[in-house]
Amino acid sequence: MRLNQYISSSGFCSRRQAERFITAEKVLVNGEIARHVCFIEENDVVEVNSHRIKHTSEKIYLKFNKPSGIICTASPTIENNIIDYIAYPERIFPVGRLDKETEGLILLTNDGSVVNKLMKEENNEEKEYLVTVDKRITESFLVGLSNGVDIYNPRRKGISRTNACSVLQLDDYTFRITLSQGLNRQIRRMCRHFQYTVRHLKRVRIKHIQLGSLEIGQWSSLTEEEIVDLLR
Repeated sequence: MRLNQYISSSGFCSRRQAERFITAEKVLVNGEIARHVCFIEENDVVEVNSHRIKHTSEKIYLKFNKPSGIICTASPTIENNIIDYIAYPERIFPVGRLDKETEGLILLTNDGSVVNKLMKEENNEEKEYLVTVDKRITESFLVGLSNGVDIYNPRRKGISRTNACSVLQLDDYTFRITLSQGLNRQIRRMCRHFQYTVRHLKRVRIKHIQLGSLEIGQWSSLTEEEIVDLLR
C-alpha cells in the first residue's frame, strides 16, 4: 500500500494532508525519513510527527447535523472544533467543510479514500442546501444563480465561474440550491453578486445521503445502504 494511502486509511488524516506531512519530511518509515514513492509492508513502522500510525480495518462513516459556530477542523488547538464537539471515541476527521456560520449535513470518517471521492470537482457529486436571504426573491435572481455567477475564488486569487445549477424557490425569502462545486463560501458569494445577503444556510444532502430528521448537534452512523452508495 502506498504511504499516503496507508496514513489516510488509518484515520490519522486525509490523503492530501498525509502528502503534506511527507513533503515536510515529518513522516518516518522504520526510523528513516519517508519519500512520496514509498510502499508500506505489513511489518513496517510508520510515524507522523512522532505519532505511531496504527492501521485499522474497521471503517467508520458518520453523518452529523452541524450547528452554527462549530468549525470543521480536526485540529485540537482550534476552539469549537468539530472533533471535540462530537467526542467520538475513535479517530475520525470531517470530509470537506461547512463555514462556521453554516448548519447542516457533514460527513466524518476514518477512511481517507472517501475524501478524494467526494472532494474532487470532476466527480460532480451533488450537495443540496436550503438558503434564506434578506429580501424578496425575484425571478431574475433565480435565473442568474442557476445560469452561473462570476465570484471571487481565494484559492486562485481571481474570479471563477460557478457551474449551472438547479435552484427552486420555496417561499418569498427561501430557496433550494443543488451544487456540484465546492468553492469557498460559494453560495454566500453567489448571492452577494446580486446584492442579496444570506441570513441562514443549511446543507441537507450530500450525494444520496439526506440529513433527514437528524437533530441539530446530533450524529448517527450511516446505514449499510448509504455506505455502499457512498463508496460506489
